Amino acid sequence: MPDSLHGSPTVLRMILGRQLQALREKAGLTFQQAANAIYSSEWTIRRMERAEGGLKPLTLKSLLVAYGVTDVREIDAFLALARDASRPGWWHSYGDALPDWFKVAIGLEESASVIRAYEPQVVPGLLQTEAYVRAITAASFPSENQEDSERKVALRLARQDLLKRPAPPEYRVVLEETVLRRPIGGAGVMRGQLQHLIDMAAQPSITIQVLPFTAGWHPAMYGMFWIYRFPDDTMPDVVYSESLTSAYYLNKPDETTQYTDALDRMTAQAATPDQTITMLRNILKEH
Repeated sequence: MPDSLHGSPTVLRMILGRQLQALREKAGLTFQQAANAIYSSEWTIRRMERAEGGLKPLTLKSLLVAYGVTDVREIDAFLALARDASRPGWWHSYGDALPDWFKVAIGLEESASVIRAYEPQVVPGLLQTEAYVRAITAASFPSENQEDSERKVALRLARQDLLKRPAPPEYRVVLEETVLRRPIGGAGVMRGQLQHLIDMAAQPSITIQVLPFTAGWHPAMYGMFWIYRFPDDTMPDVVYSESLTSAYYLNKPDETTQYTDALDRMTAQAATPDQTITMLRNILKEH
C-alpha cells in the first residue's frame, strides 16, 4: 500500500477496488467467504472491487482484518484513501447538467497522465471554442431552456481547465477530415474553431493529427473512443466510447490493447502534426 496516492475520486476508488481484490485473492477467499466475514452480501464485495459507490470506514476496516491486514499504519492508509475517494469532484456541482454515464469519464481525464482520442464527427470537447460549444449545445438540445443550456456550456468550458494546468496531461488527438469540414454554427464559428486548433497544437503537451479522406479505410471506422493512461502502475488503461444515450468503459488489457493498436495504426496513416497545421490553415482560408 503506497504512503499516498493522488487523483480524482473516481480513479482513487478504482485503485482501492483493485487493491481490495488483490488482498482477497491473496487471502484465498471467494466473494461469498469475504462477504460472510463482514456479515454482508457477495454483491457488496463485488461492488467494492468494481469501485461502485463509497466505502464505510467500519466496513472497510473489518474487511481488511478478514484479509489478514493487521498493521495499524496500513489500515490507516487504506482508510485515508477511502476518505479521499469519497470526496466529490469539482464536477459534482454540475450534476444537473451531467449525464450519469459521463461522470466516470471526467474523473478519468482528471487523473490521466496521457489521453489519446479518436474523433470522427466533432472537435473533442477539450479543444472546442465557446462559440462551437454553444452551437453544438443548441443543435443537440433545441427545446431546452436557456438556463439548462448555459449549465451545459459552463460544464464543457470548465473541463478545459485540465489543459491549462502547470503540468497538464499529454493529449493526443486524431481527427477525421470530416470534423474540419462539417459546418457547425456557421462560417464565423468554424473560422474561430480552426484557428483555435492551430493555436492549441502549438502547446507542447498537445498533438493533433488529421486523418484525411485520402487515407481510406482504417481500423476504427465504427465510432469515437478515448484511451486514458495513468501515472499509477496499479491502474490499467481505460477505453471510453459513447453513443447517443450511454457509454461504455473497458479496462481489460486484452480489449484495451486492441484499441491502442488501432490508434497506433491510425496515427501512422494520419497527416503528421506539421502537415496537420498546413491542412488546418488551408481549410481556414476556405472559410
